[in-house]
Amino acid sequence: MTTERDYTTVLNPVITEKSTMGSENNQVTFRVRLDASKPEIKTAIENLFKVKVKSVNTLRVKGKTKRFRGRPGRRPDWKKAIVTLEDGDMIDVTTGI
Repeated sequence: MTTERDYTTVLNPVITEKSTMGSENNQVTFRVRLDASKPEIKTAIENLFKVKVKSVNTLRVKGKTKRFRGRPGRRPDWKKAIVTLEDGDMIDVTTGI
């Protein structure tokens, strides 16, 4: 049963060279809410994509300090979740939900 919270917990997949190398180890990387916990991320992924999750690793990415029209500004912090799936399960991040 998917809830509205499941859809708002997982924001979007992270598609970088490093995250695509994780697909060799059955891992998928997602951008998630800052207040999302590991069990909450696990249930959201299982409900949205109908897969079994083995483990979830999270990290907070600090926002960079940038300049905008000569004034210093700051990008927002965000949270990244690296989800390891059970053997035989896979998520194709190029297609939608």
